[in-house]
Amino acid sequence: MKRLFKLLLALLLALNVGVPLASAQAPSDLNLTLSSEPPSLDPGVTNDSTSVAILHNVFEGLTNNVDGEVEPGVAESWEISEDGLVYTFHLRDNVVWSNGDPVTAHDFEYSWKRVLNPDTAAQNSTVLHIIQGAEAYNTGEGTADEVGIKAIDDYTLEVTLEHPAPYFIELPGYYTLLPVHQATVEASDAWATEAGDGYVSNGPYILSEWNHNSDLTLSRNDAYWDNANTTIDSAFIQIIESEATQNAEYQAGNLSYLGAPFGSVSLDSVDLYRANGELQANPYSAIYWYKVNTTDEIMQNANIRKALALAINRQELIDNILKSEQIPAMSLVPPVVKGFEEKHDYFQDADFEQARQYLAQGLEELGMSDPSELTINLSINDSEAHSAVAQFIQAGWTTELGINTNIDSTEWQVYLDKVSNLDYQVARLGWIGAYNDATIFLNQYRAVDTGNNDTGWENPDFTRLMNESDQEQDDAQRIQLMKDAEAVMMEDMPVIPLYFYSNDFVTQAGYENLEPNAFGYIQLKHVTLAD
Repeated sequence: MKRLFKLLLALLLALNVGVPLASAQAPSDLNLTLSSEPPSLDPGVTNDSTSVAILHNVFEGLTNNVDGEVEPGVAESWEISEDGLVYTFHLRDNVVWSNGDPVTAHDFEYSWKRVLNPDTAAQNSTVLHIIQGAEAYNTGEGTADEVGIKAIDDYTLEVTLEHPAPYFIELPGYYTLLPVHQATVEASDAWATEAGDGYVSNGPYILSEWNHNSDLTLSRNDAYWDNANTTIDSAFIQIIESEATQNAEYQAGNLSYLGAPFGSVSLDSVDLYRANGELQANPYSAIYWYKVNTTDEIMQNANIRKALALAINRQELIDNILKSEQIPAMSLVPPVVKGFEEKHDYFQDADFEQARQYLAQGLEELGMSDPSELTINLSINDSEAHSAVAQFIQAGWTTELGINTNIDSTEWQVYLDKVSNLDYQVARLGWIGAYNDATIFLNQYRAVDTGNNDTGWENPDFTRLMNESDQEQDDAQRIQLMKDAEAVMMEDMPVIPLYFYSNDFVTQAGYENLEPNAFGYIQLKHVTLAD
């Protein structure tokens, strides 16, 4: 019956005929959308918000991050040693994989060490470097047995840190640390690319169908330990690239929700949703930034990078293009992050005079005599919103600096490959803070080969300050060291901050908690039906 419904819905969408949700399906069956195909549904290696939107619903970690608080997940309790070095997690004994196998502490030891295994090439492996022996193993200088992740028995996991880190308790809820089923992973390299029995998970939902580049279906996992407190039975997730089409489908009643991470409120629909009282905006630990390839012949010049950064009118971009609750970013760490709540700008917004001075210095250093000799290639992934932002910035750079800008737009997965291979000059990206600490935004720039650096930039002063912050026991001083590191980065400008996100969304009537948390994802297990 569900397959028949999907077929009829697909035909109706093709004919542009709207079917109101109330008459098309039960309220406990959600209709959602993604803007692109998830690149990988392997939590240990994935690195994008599209995949994470699915992963946080089909897997569950030791803990869950809910509304800024750490709540029990697979672990029902934990203790921290007096010296802050040893974390002992006690797992529930009634948690099973979707194939019926028990979930044990050994699964977490395997999964976390797999992330650290150099052969896995996990881009987020550095998040585990706080664990004893983890960095050495990850860099090929140590062994897995020397890593401080030990299954004491089936339901006890002991984690030993290199030094105390109060934020560590938030990490087990991070998507990179979600557990994977060892036998499934080792049976096939393609395990994370298909749905069904071959995709074994442990979360409140299972990936029951995946029609590539078309749709995915999440179905309630009846074997989930907390299934009795889950309301939503299924989520049918269509892949709709066009933001205009996404919004038309929502307005026709064909989508239960629209907004990150499931699609986006289109720029030309913001005023409509605001006028009718539907538009909501939640705080979001995320930044929209332009990364710069500092190995490029032109972009290796810091003065050129700083000229581009200062020649952007962020407030005008927000007011006239985005039309929402974003905050101009003249720093890297969002103001919702602990210790960074106070405004700490490193330059002025729209400082065109200073930008032109930097440009003149940069052109002289490059042997150019006129701004018109300089052409910048600005890369984005296919998106109406990203295109609108890029065109605004292109116009500003032309008007205020007199330089030329080409906009290059490519499909998401191709785009990610280009950025990771430094096949660009300036590239649009965003970053979501998956836990409440500045390290999630800064760690990726400790070294050129750090996962997600994607700029070719490193600075010994930045690395030193971040290393010192790791060792600092006083929390206020630790935060100050990270601010000092951020200042070093802003002086070099390998990344151009544009704005701190707000999470704009709209939801059909009848649902509660169908909204993104501060980390940008929705846990469908918490969604309920309104009375």
